[in-house]
Amino acid sequence: MDGSPAIRKGAYGVKLVRGPFVRLAPHPDSVSEEVDFLAYAARLRTAGERLAADLFCGAGGLSLGLDAAGFRVVLAADHDAECVETHRHHSGGLTVDWDLGDPARVKQVARLIREAGIELLAGGPPCQPFSKAGRSKIKHRVRHGLRDPYDERRDLWRSFLEVIQLAMPPAVIMENVPDMALDREMFILRTMVHELEELGYAVEERVVETWRYGVPQFRQRLILVALRGGIRFDWPVETPEKVTVWNAIGDLPEVDGGWRPEDGAGGWSDYATPRTSFQRKMREGVDSADAEKVFDHITRPVREDDARAFEHMNANTRYSQLPDDMKRYRDDIFDDKYKRLDEDGLSRTITAHIAKDGYWYIHPRQNRTLTVREAARLQTFPDRFRFAGPPSAAFRQIGNAVPPILGEHLGGAVLRWLAEAEQVAPSTHVYAAALADWFSTLCRRAVPWLRATTRWQVISAEILLDRLAPQQLRHLWPLLERCASPAETIAASGEIREIARWIGREPRSERLLALAVTLAAEPTRLDEDEVVRELPGVSESISDLAVLVVPNGAEDDSEEPVLAGRGVLRVAARVTGEAVDRRNCLTDGRLAVARLIGYGSDARRAHLGLIELAASLCRPAEPVCIDCPLHAMCHESKAVDQRAMRLH
Repeated sequence: MDGSPAIRKGAYGVKLVRGPFVRLAPHPDSVSEEVDFLAYAARLRTAGERLAADLFCGAGGLSLGLDAAGFRVVLAADHDAECVETHRHHSGGLTVDWDLGDPARVKQVARLIREAGIELLAGGPPCQPFSKAGRSKIKHRVRHGLRDPYDERRDLWRSFLEVIQLAMPPAVIMENVPDMALDREMFILRTMVHELEELGYAVEERVVETWRYGVPQFRQRLILVALRGGIRFDWPVETPEKVTVWNAIGDLPEVDGGWRPEDGAGGWSDYATPRTSFQRKMREGVDSADAEKVFDHITRPVREDDARAFEHMNANTRYSQLPDDMKRYRDDIFDDKYKRLDEDGLSRTITAHIAKDGYWYIHPRQNRTLTVREAARLQTFPDRFRFAGPPSAAFRQIGNAVPPILGEHLGGAVLRWLAEAEQVAPSTHVYAAALADWFSTLCRRAVPWLRATTRWQVISAEILLDRLAPQQLRHLWPLLERCASPAETIAASGEIREIARWIGREPRSERLLALAVTLAAEPTRLDEDEVVRELPGVSESISDLAVLVVPNGAEDDSEEPVLAGRGVLRVAARVTGEAVDRRNCLTDGRLAVARLIGYGSDARRAHLGLIELAASLCRPAEPVCIDCPLHAMCHESKAVDQRAMRLH
């Protein structure tokens, strides 16, 4: 650890304090050679330890949680030198700075997992956006059961999946940002679930609100758990009490912005005593010699004008509400540039951006931004945990980490269900096949344009005929179906207006005809998925349905948006037994829909079958369960059947 920090004058008239620069020695049980690693793993297995690996491990938040749950993380990899130094200091075994985009490293990691007898593979692979061509290429491989060629550089989520395919560990935990599941097609997540189920894993995925497990911040993470051999997994029970900001950091001493201890990285602030159960947990493992010390309780200096602004703010004050002479940024763009944390509530999400500025994280009582230790507390890193590098690197590692307490809950649940070894409910393949087969064999449909041949037919029917009674649709859809293009609709404008008069929808017919005039000169605009979504007067739900019903060219080239409307969430809620139709519809709801439709060759027909099922049999009231293709797999149907058996 180095000495006192350097200080220089910054461009904004505030002293920018560098350092202290923390250097961390390797863990006493750290190894650097494969042969030593395998011997170390063998000794632990003989002693009854359950071994885990953490890829894309970062500073080791997930590793720390898994260790607390009863696993021993013995293998970790990241491609960030400071993260690797931090992880190697806190964990025994082999921690390596490897680029897992390299296929040779992928094979090497998989071999080490197999040979070491590792039971749990965990990790948070970064997920990059995909070009349309890239998505089409991967989708083609999924649909046709093809493997990635070994000589191409993979996206990191594919590397993670390839390690699983080669090593086949009994359990997998993957964490990521919710955006991985929230794109229109849920492309990466559906691909991973499909391929893991092909390998024989039972897969559960959920967007987890981490505060429900004792993390004192609004932070959502996408969690995927896969257990080999079709073993069931249930999510851990939520903690009964919410941990607030002041519960988490209220025992830490007051410090000034920019203050540094005289002893540099080895210096500390005086510490009194923990006062809440969370604070006591954060002090666990602190060396007895350090019982009255807290390390890394340092933050940035505060400009005089910022200090005045901070003084003016409470937890509800927005940046735009500050007096004009206190603003350094445009308040129409940076309405939430400054945020004082609410001591009686949750912190906003701690992200890696905190390494660049801390204005989103103003201390609830002091006129400064959070210290490294306070940010670590809000991420549930205990006080004994140090971070390699300068404060900016520590903030970055903290912001990118999985909260250890969340990892502890997940690891404990995985251990319980590995011991139970109970078989799981049907896979996405089974759900999707049942829906696709049912849809393909239907003679009469409640939504007949689900078998339309052009996107224009779908758009026309949605605008003019949506939610009509079945007997009306049987007569009117054949008339509208004849108009397969905007030009044909214009030519039949009199008939279109007459149909609208029959059903009292004259304004809709004028809207449809106006759209037809717009598209008549450029009908090819309907061929491009993204262009369809920009059509004037066409809602997102209508355009998504048109894209789903009529693929653009080869199916692998066209998107398959996951729809959350048209009653499909009601079906998903009944089948899964979870209230995904009433809460978190865009996260848990769409995940439940994706579970029913899968991502294999049946996915598109299964999705159309799900829409038809919601419109016909699985009605809001008096559903016709006996004829439902999912009857034997439906949670609600089973509950109804069990009640009927008890009555008889």
